[in-house]
Amino acid sequence: MGRTRQPTGLARQYARWLAALLIALELITAAAALGFIFLPMARRAADDLAGLMVLSAQTWNELPPETRPAFEQELERSHHIALRPDMPPPQDKGLRHGPYLLFLERAFERRTGHAMFFLEEEATDGRLWLWTAVPAGGRSIGVGFAEDRMKTQPLGALALPFGVGMLLVALLSWWLARRIAQPVARLELAAAQLARGASPGLLAETGPRELAELARHFNRMALQVRELLDARTTLFAGVSHDLRTPLARMRLAIEMLRLRPDPALLQRLEHDIEEMNALIGQMLEIARGMNTETAADFELCGWLRGRVQAHADAAQSAGAQLSLRCDQAIRVHAAPGALTRIVDNLLSNALRYAPGPIVLVGRLTPPVDSADTGHVYIAVLDRGPSIAENQLALVFRPFHRAQGQDDAAPGAFGLGLAIVQQLARANGWQVGVRPRDGGGLEAWVTVPAAEVPGLPD
Repeated sequence: MGRTRQPTGLARQYARWLAALLIALELITAAAALGFIFLPMARRAADDLAGLMVLSAQTWNELPPETRPAFEQELERSHHIALRPDMPPPQDKGLRHGPYLLFLERAFERRTGHAMFFLEEEATDGRLWLWTAVPAGGRSIGVGFAEDRMKTQPLGALALPFGVGMLLVALLSWWLARRIAQPVARLELAAAQLARGASPGLLAETGPRELAELARHFNRMALQVRELLDARTTLFAGVSHDLRTPLARMRLAIEMLRLRPDPALLQRLEHDIEEMNALIGQMLEIARGMNTETAADFELCGWLRGRVQAHADAAQSAGAQLSLRCDQAIRVHAAPGALTRIVDNLLSNALRYAPGPIVLVGRLTPPVDSADTGHVYIAVLDRGPSIAENQLALVFRPFHRAQGQDDAAPGAFGLGLAIVQQLARANGWQVGVRPRDGGGLEAWVTVPAAEVPGLPD
């Protein structure tokens, strides 16, 4: 049974793609240089040489015999061209010296009207010469040129940079591929650590826009997972702690009831059962906070007035003065059930820890641009004990109680603000707590405002 083939790594795959692309670009560049530069230059040079050789033969034929030797010497010295009178036209011997000699033969054919070929001879000095015969004045005059006139190597000029370019392409492709793939590899490693339950380090939010955004989203997700894991640990520890106390009291009460029935013990048992039921209910509130609810448009001030009326009896029992301050004609676009639980928890928290003047506020914040419909600010203001700045970031942690609130009220488990944060996060709302000038706290949540129908875009 064969082994399963492992998929190619991202860096190697990018390196192959980049190398293929750069090689294709080099081939296109070389073909363009060959087709548009080197071959036209070779044709032009061959045509010029053919014209010079024909003109040299014709000029030699027209010169007086006594001046011909001097002309031959000057021609060889200046242009490396030699003449040989009465040379028969050479036959095709299959001599090939690349495209230049082929262009030269075709240039002679255009000038003389018939095919011409070259033969190769070695001179007394060891140099190779190429000879052909040009008709001039009714005779055939041999014209030759040294082969070193064709020492230019356009193909070699293309091959050398192409070979060096191939090496540079390989190195550049691998470097670029690693540079592109490294952030993705770091993200893959961090995601694998997160999947194993470990807490990975945050990724650098740098580089191209897409990779920076991806790293930013991953960091946000990792922080949320870390917070959820911390909250889960805190929840388990807090539930274990807060259930152990009433269970111990219930066990003691049951043992005492065996010895002597006592209505007070039965009432204590009933109270402990209610306390445990309340704790379990708040735990279920946190669990349900992760479930999203369909948002709807509704009028805010009347809805807030209903929340004030729902807490009127509790405010009277706590000795609090609960009032409403809300702008008129505010419509929100929010999940009613989730917003109800948030506002009720904020009001209950204020009634429990800060009985006194409590104000429920609702107001519209203006939009920041034309695409924004604005937000609605809902806050519960009290004049109870304030919270230190270093404690504000901890108030939303489950089972966290600020200093002096550990035993402030019965049934206070430190889960109210944790429920508020879970609901706000599940619906994409902002929530916070800050101290008020003159004492007290301001617990707030912002939700989207409803679009006003009939307005132009």
